[in-house]
This record gives sequence, C-alpha cells and structure tokens, in this order.
Amino acid sequence: MSNCKVMVIIANKVYLSLGTNLGDKEANLITALKKITYHSKIKLQRIAPLYKTAPVGYLKQAWFYNTAAEISTTLSPFELLAFLQDIEKQLGRIRTIPWGPRIIDLDIIWYENVNLCTRKLVIPHPRLAGRAFVLVPLTVLAPALIIPGKGKIADLAKLISQEQEIKLKN
Repeated sequence: MSNCKVMVIIANKVYLSLGTNLGDKEANLITALKKITYHSKIKLQRIAPLYKTAPVGYLKQAWFYNTAAEISTTLSPFELLAFLQDIEKQLGRIRTIPWGPRIIDLDIIWYENVNLCTRKLVIPHPRLAGRAFVLVPLTVLAPALIIPGKGKIADLAKLISQEQEIKLKN
C-alpha cells in the first residue's frame, strides 16, 4: 500500500444563467440542463425557478424564459465554456443579432475562486449587475453571494428588478 497515491480533485462551485425565447422554451431549458448533467465532470446541484422576462438590448423579440443553475465541476472555466457553447450549437443556436432571439443561451455567471478577464471569457460575467433575468434567479440560489466591485446579489437584484420586467413563470 505504500505505493498508493491519493489524488484529491476539488470541485468548484459555479453559477450558470440559462435563457431562451424561441420554440418550446421550457423544453429548451430542460434539454440544456439534461445535457449539462451528462458530463462526467459536472454535477447539477440546484436550479432556480423559471422566470418570464422582458428582452434587454434588442427589444423587438419575444419574452424570454430564464433560470439559474448551481453546478459543481472540475472543468476549468475555458473547458466549461467550450462545453456550454457546444450544447448551444447542438440545440441549434445561431448567433446573428447581438442580444437577439435565441433558442438557448448558457452563460457562466460566477466561478468559485476565479476572477478572469480575457477576450474569450470574463468571470464574473461583466453584465450581470444590470440584468434582472440573471440576478433574480441567482438570488434564489445564492442571495449572500458577493460579486467583487458590485455588491451582494440580493441587493443588486432588488435594485434592478424595479427597472426591468420579470415575473415567475406560472
């Protein structure tokens, strides 16, 4: 037994934002979440309720369904991004109009112990503080989470949800 090595793999807590406003919105989110759970290095911990939200940016489009998910993963932020983008592609996402209609949108909002700013990926998500569709579902999962330079998620959500339309999907 003296030749045995113990390898400890630390799983990082990550919060994702999920949204859709094309096709069967609820099915799109369920399919994306299922695909996320298929990865051997990802464990889905919790999912926020489903919210119906007004579009932001490009306004001439249908309302979105949005939620947030807490996962644990041993994937690096870049590996996770590539995996999420692959799911978007599998589900038929085509990027045309910035902030336009989409069959699925999967974003890394926060990744434990990571502060990252590259051309390809910024963590925490650079626009999370201005988006009720991200903050309100995230508040259900992590109300005490503090985003450096921005503040506590619950406080940010309270402020922004007064400015942007968001409601629980019935």
